[in-house]
Amino acid sequence: MRTIHSTFTRTATALAAAMALVAGSACAQDKPVQLKLSSWVPAQHALNPALQAWADDIKKQSNGSIASTLFPSEQLGKAFDHYDMARDGIADFSYVNPGYQPGRFPIFAAASLPFEITNAKAGSAAIDAWYRQYAAREMKDVHFCFAFAHDPGALHSRKKIVLPSEIKGMKIRPATSTIGQMVTTLGGTNVQSSAPEARDMLERGVAEAITFPWGSLTLFGIDKVVKYHMDVPLYVTPFVWVMNADKYAAMSATQKKVIDDHCNSEWAEKVGSAWADFEIAGHVKLAADPGREVYKLTPEQMSAWRAAVAPVEVQWAEGVKKVGGDPKQALDSLKASLVKYKSAM
Repeated sequence: MRTIHSTFTRTATALAAAMALVAGSACAQDKPVQLKLSSWVPAQHALNPALQAWADDIKKQSNGSIASTLFPSEQLGKAFDHYDMARDGIADFSYVNPGYQPGRFPIFAAASLPFEITNAKAGSAAIDAWYRQYAAREMKDVHFCFAFAHDPGALHSRKKIVLPSEIKGMKIRPATSTIGQMVTTLGGTNVQSSAPEARDMLERGVAEAITFPWGSLTLFGIDKVVKYHMDVPLYVTPFVWVMNADKYAAMSATQKKVIDDHCNSEWAEKVGSAWADFEIAGHVKLAADPGREVYKLTPEQMSAWRAAVAPVEVQWAEGVKKVGGDPKQALDSLKASLVKYKSAM
């Protein structure tokens, strides 16, 4: 009996090894694919090494058949255009801020509602896991890879703001369309600009305040034109990493499998975590600067903010209804995912 079992074990082991060899050989013989990856943040931004590590692992797992070149700093196109760049094949993969195009991705905008998310590490996995049920419908022009977020951003301004009523009459550059709705709800005026253009807007007085993550504030030079910082996790900006659908369709089955293995919540968290560490370090640095004021809100002030921004959720829900979506189901699902991944505020 032992002899039979031993023979069976050796046969099974040999068969597994042969299958692995065949799979590796098939992958090695796949037609080489060169991917153009587009990232609109500056070359030195913490996101880019994370995307490069993602691409390097794809190259390794595909036995070199899938190679990539990363183009940062808007080399292939403006930040606002990155979704359409992936759709049209200008880039094979694009880093997209869906909030730059108000109303186009209403369900995804739930992830940018104020006072929802405490951190971008587990929070990125939570957003990705939640959005997968909607991505094929809402972003049908591209092949969805994963969603992630930066660490919570705050309100940074040229004057100290502690109450929502103080926003009235101010010109503010919002991070997303959802935060833009918050600004208008509170009586302020939105000043639209991409992140690379934001410092100039503030420097020229076109905007008086901005919602932005902490480390990126210094990277984009915005810390030079604002000195008051509300130390509250006001929002996160959720992003997506998407692929040109035709490029994906043209790949071999083994190559698609490699891409699929790198388009999941695990990689969403890895990319989000790398960026989060950078933003957290920026927060520490700015808080230690005696030339600026980084301040907390009292419980009463915090309650006033929560009450004041409540209409933003109503506006978001109306946007979802317009495209035939169920806002309650979407938001309840997001909140459940945030609780599951321990990132709910």
